Amino acid sequence: MAFKTKQSVQRVIQALKAAGLGDRVIELTATAKTAEDAARAVGAGLGQIVKSLTFLVGDREVLALVAGDHTCKPEALPRVLDLEGKVSKPQAQRVKDVTGFTIGGVSPVGLESDMPIAIDASLRRFDRLYAAAGHPHCLFPVTFDELKRLTGGIVSYNIAEAIDPDAVEMPRFRRTRTFLEKTEQAG
Repeated sequence: MAFKTKQSVQRVIQALKAAGLGDRVIELTATAKTAEDAARAVGAGLGQIVKSLTFLVGDREVLALVAGDHTCKPEALPRVLDLEGKVSKPQAQRVKDVTGFTIGGVSPVGLESDMPIAIDASLRRFDRLYAAAGHPHCLFPVTFDELKRLTGGIVSYNIAEAIDPDAVEMPRFRRTRTFLEKTEQAG
């Protein structure tokens, strides 16, 4: 495998290094073109996969970073990103021209052009996320806070909704002493 030598992947590696995160890019033998493929490839939950979705708001390209177990609500992007215009999906060639990546490998970092970015707040559920690294056979692990810092994106609960609300993976929270005392008193 020589996916990490590709120019698009090298841009991601350079962006990660410039942010002080080092070369985290993982080369996969299987494709990670879809969120399901990516989750299987790294043994992660579907929600841990960051989908990088490109849209047009008017004639401005924007990027939505959405959890793999969620679907984007494109109609919310103009309000969240403080833009005006009709929302549409760009053609694959325009995505490549603007981001520098082909669909299936669009990374949230190392983009060819500056663009407004919205981040699905539901990604906060996980300690570790995986994002595309410029090629369908490359991913990189990242925390939610790192993703926010790397992209400068606006975090919103309004840009996505669970594909299957009953199947959404929720993190286990440790019960605080106060919570335990109150539940014991109530019982």
